[in-house]
Amino acid sequence: MSRRPRQERRAPKTIYTIYSPDYFGYKEIGTTWADDPSKVLGRTIWVSLYTLTGDFSKQYLLLRFKIVRVKDGVAETVFYGHEYGREFVRSLIRRGSSRIDMITNLETKDGFKLRTQSTAFTLRRIGRHSWKARMIRRAMRNVLEEAARNLTLAQLAQEMVLGKTASDIYQEAKKITVLRHIGVIKSKVLKIPDWVYGGEKPPMEAEAEEVPAEQQEEESEVPAA
Repeated sequence: MSRRPRQERRAPKTIYTIYSPDYFGYKEIGTTWADDPSKVLGRTIWVSLYTLTGDFSKQYLLLRFKIVRVKDGVAETVFYGHEYGREFVRSLIRRGSSRIDMITNLETKDGFKLRTQSTAFTLRRIGRHSWKARMIRRAMRNVLEEAARNLTLAQLAQEMVLGKTASDIYQEAKKITVLRHIGVIKSKVLKIPDWVYGGEKPPMEAEAEEVPAEQQEEESEVPAA
């Protein structure tokens, strides 16, 4: 009788501690297991904003982080998206009001590509395709595109989840009609730049650090009066 081939022994699994990015406090947000560090890369985890800030009123807002680097049992992440909880969105719907959505593709200053969904809830009903609805969508798109052009992902993520972007949209949209609530209810990162995985600094930060050194050389060449 032929013997069954022995099964290869699997490498023991190691536990990795997952941390949020620096711009969200670099806090422990979970753990994951793997028998090889490379298998941890790319995994994602959802946490509530309440977990990071301790503000219970922000429990409805969920953040998604993606593991991009692993070192010495620590899994480091980047912001990978966010969304309002379904129950919270449902609580914003009122009879006699309208909901206006706008999906926008953005590219941040440091090369991240993402898709956002901003939503406005009006106090009174307006047509979905009326000029007011179109103007509100235009305001949403303009504010988000301008923010993405001038901000890194870290800055934009903070402004979206903490309400700064929604406040900027509200200031423009309130000129069109009375609003009950407005916010960026969902986002998803579509592309992460290669420099992130190597733990390098964004290209514009690297360039900014080179400028002072050049200026110092020029100043040293200027003869004293």
